[in-house]
Amino acid sequence: MRKSVKMAAIIAALLLAGCASEPQRKMVRQPDTPLTQAPPSQVASAWSMMTEQAAKRNGVDQKLVEAIITVESGGNPTAVSKSNAVGLMQIKASTAGREVYRSQGLRGQPTKSELRDPVKNIDIGTAYLRILQEQQLAGIRDPKTLRYATIVSYANGAGALLRTFSRDRDRAIAMINAMTPEAFYQHVQDKHPAAQAPRYLWKVTTAYRTI
Repeated sequence: MRKSVKMAAIIAALLLAGCASEPQRKMVRQPDTPLTQAPPSQVASAWSMMTEQAAKRNGVDQKLVEAIITVESGGNPTAVSKSNAVGLMQIKASTAGREVYRSQGLRGQPTKSELRDPVKNIDIGTAYLRILQEQQLAGIRDPKTLRYATIVSYANGAGALLRTFSRDRDRAIAMINAMTPEAFYQHVQDKHPAAQAPRYLWKVTTAYRTI
């Protein structure tokens, strides 16, 4: 009896050791809530009052804001990436944050605590989408193509996207306008230099369709 108990304990220890060596397989998934990895529609519902106000204030598609929140943070307002992007819309203070501040006549950049505030984070992120659409991507006529271009530019910058067409901005915009939205989408998949750009476009577009 003692031998069998001892053997069972040894086997259990070996199994636990095996589990410890493969932590990714044994991670317990958190339940779907608005603050973890909830479905896009649930994330959208959780923050809809804030996204609606920010979208109206900035003239931006509310569903686009909610799709970006879903992909960027899963609806978690305290999320911080390795590259120091903060909050619901994963804003970098020194880039998008600073650019929004400048457009609003403010100096400097938002603090990390400000970016952890859902209201301020959504407002800054949505204002940045407006800047992309009204400045860097201005002139793109088709609404769907503009949405695709905005998604890619939000993650990897408008300059990198436009240079896949031409170094001359006006020529790049003209080339984009000569394409169907589907052809533009495929162009990003085939030509964008950032490896993550095609997948990001796919993920945000998929979230957009399910909201």
